[in-house]
Amino acid sequence: MQRRTFVVQTAGSLAGIALLPDRSATGPRWLPEPKAVALVGVGRQGRAIVAELLKIDGAKLVALCDIHPARVKAGLERAAGIEGFQDHRSLLDKRRDLDAVIVATPTHLHPGIVTDALQAGRHVYCEAPLAHTLEDAKAIAAAAQRSNRIFMAGFQGRSNPVYQLARTFARTDAVRSLVSMYAQYHREASWRFPAANAVEDKTANWRLDPEVSLGLAGEVGAQQFDVVQWFKGGRPARITGRGAVLFHQDGRKVPDTVQADLVWPDHATLHFEATLANSFGGQHEVLHGVNGAIKLAWTHGWMFKEADAPTLGWEVYALRQQFHSDEGIILIAEATKLAAQGQLKAGVGLPYSPLYYALGDFLKSVTFPNVPVPCTAADGLRATALGILANRAIVTGETVEVPEF
Repeated sequence: MQRRTFVVQTAGSLAGIALLPDRSATGPRWLPEPKAVALVGVGRQGRAIVAELLKIDGAKLVALCDIHPARVKAGLERAAGIEGFQDHRSLLDKRRDLDAVIVATPTHLHPGIVTDALQAGRHVYCEAPLAHTLEDAKAIAAAAQRSNRIFMAGFQGRSNPVYQLARTFARTDAVRSLVSMYAQYHREASWRFPAANAVEDKTANWRLDPEVSLGLAGEVGAQQFDVVQWFKGGRPARITGRGAVLFHQDGRKVPDTVQADLVWPDHATLHFEATLANSFGGQHEVLHGVNGAIKLAWTHGWMFKEADAPTLGWEVYALRQQFHSDEGIILIAEATKLAAQGQLKAGVGLPYSPLYYALGDFLKSVTFPNVPVPCTAADGLRATALGILANRAIVTGETVEVPEF
């Protein structure tokens, strides 16, 4: 997730509030005893995972695995004293000391690695989405259910302290009855990496291969679909979509710009749009309710209260941001205490990335099995299914019904 700060614009006269997650929710993660962890997949996301694991006291990264020798070599240079592998089965056979495996390979390679790791008795964190087909996603969920190991799907919003607290407001009269939702992912990027030959191109640029890629809706949007589904409760009834290659005219078939509408049974709609041609606004979600609205941007959040909404008592602790004639309230950790100390601005934003909190939650559940993971295999299946079905709607132009999972 990108670390950005966004300024919010709304219409009307609004007052705002600060969300107050406990400082322990936003602070550093640590384990009371070391846990041996292996990472399978040392691409861009894998390297980000290495960086975050190194910040968690007690997370002992002992092995890396990737089919590309150069990636293994580069990964070993980032963390001293660990072992490299090119085959995950060799890793599982040789490193019997492993407590957990983190799977960060291309999406379509997840199923075999996840099921092998679970069968080998390892706890598993699987990056989102779970798989590129409904069949494979269901197979992963079923394998996790059969296993007595901890399994967590990497949908990061559920571990995000700002999002967790925002959800408590979204489900009360502070927001009341979500009536419309919006999510966007805007980046100026190509999704294409240089490759020496056709074989290397196929593995390096899997996200541009329509046979295995879920496109922007599945590879990125599924994270945001999960947030909205989690906040609103229940699954949407149907999805429509559209997309095209509007900028990167390099022979690709996977659209670089897409829109999708996810419609719930009560007709409330999430409008999603994503592009690789423009970065304006970055990645964020806006949820509109009868009494207020919430804007979430992964490391930051704001709440906007309608002028005629009932006063709830937190308003005096709000730190406001101005944008033209409108005012938004920043969602701040421990705002009451910081306000008393005159340090309210010090609480703005998360001190760590959303990925850090997700990995920390996983390792906490590995250490304390009675502590449930925030995103189960069943949660991951439902979110992955929305990404798959939204991509199908975009590719085919058809309305896709959402079954129960």
